[in-house]
Amino acid sequence: MRRISTGLAALLVGLASLLSAPTAGAADVADAVADAERHRPGLYVPEANPAAYRQALELTRAGRLRDAAGILTMARTPQAVWYGDQTPAQVERQIREVARDADKDDALPVFALYNVPGRDCSNYSGGGASNTAEYKAWIDAVARGIGSRDALVVLEPDSLALVPADCGQDDAQGTLTAARYTEVNYAVDKLEPLRGTRVYLDTGHPGWHTVNSIVPRLLKGGIARASGFFTNTSNYQTDDANTWYGKLISSCLAYADGGGDVADCPNQGWPRADARAWLEENVRVPASRMKHFVTDSSRNGQGPWTPPPGKYTDPQDWCNPPDRGLGTRPTLRTGDPLHDARLWIKIPGESDGLCLRGTEGPEDPERGMIDPDAGDWFPEQALELVRLANPPILGGG
Repeated sequence: MRRISTGLAALLVGLASLLSAPTAGAADVADAVADAERHRPGLYVPEANPAAYRQALELTRAGRLRDAAGILTMARTPQAVWYGDQTPAQVERQIREVARDADKDDALPVFALYNVPGRDCSNYSGGGASNTAEYKAWIDAVARGIGSRDALVVLEPDSLALVPADCGQDDAQGTLTAARYTEVNYAVDKLEPLRGTRVYLDTGHPGWHTVNSIVPRLLKGGIARASGFFTNTSNYQTDDANTWYGKLISSCLAYADGGGDVADCPNQGWPRADARAWLEENVRVPASRMKHFVTDSSRNGQGPWTPPPGKYTDPQDWCNPPDRGLGTRPTLRTGDPLHDARLWIKIPGESDGLCLRGTEGPEDPERGMIDPDAGDWFPEQALELVRLANPPILGGG
């Protein structure tokens, strides 16, 4: 069994006296603790944000045991481990430690690498390496840290869906966008050959790029030498939308590999019957020879948020939208030969950033409060995700 973190140990001590009481709420917490230790679907459970444990303990002390159980279960569900902004020495050491810990549990760690130069167009999650040479050195360190152990790599969310040219940060020659493709290709060539590593490239999500616009970017990014691609990271598209998008992208890549024109491929806007008929006629490649994909179901239980019509000049529907819920729990068994895993890539409960929705702020007008900085724990949102989880995160409805 994995070591229990200091935060979880403190929480369990705080719960001990309450668990002896024969109440429904206490039973929920007890079940959550037990579930956290037995729920091992082949995926690694990293140390959670300490603020999650603090919130669960505060809820327990307030007698809100079911909410506490939900936060605890969410925190102890397999999810990605994110890396970005560390020095090469730091990232090598940290990844090696996690890879070893996962190996002891016979579990697969998911590493979300987020350090490409100019990431997020220098917005809420801006940062990353200063230049291509620095990024290559960082990727070299990641490779040393993983070594020969098994790992699933989610390579640079937004790196292909949001290139520098998309946000007006490139020159007329497209220098930075060309560098982005160089960087992504370098990472693929460095990490994919590792014995137990599978690398997946960015597609944004099905509410963003069409199949016909993202497939050329995947091809430029080195998808031919990667295991596949990922979609919906940190977003809210439904499982159905994500898997259909993934199938269409996989099929279009196979069609292009056979000499077909990407512009001819059906996209997610086509009627599905028409798209299926096209695929049956034009793509006769077995799943074993097609590119596979993984999806993020961490916050899509209620699907995407629809902003009030005309209320905001920039609704930022991706940024801490209200009334969302946790989605399907992570699994390596999707039942779809192209769909390698359903993952929690985004850490549920952590803020997307300061959402102003076109107003002067500083409050998020949809929430009536100042949202935490990107990556900081957001207790109010964490509770929403737990309470509105679909399927429910706890038994008993």
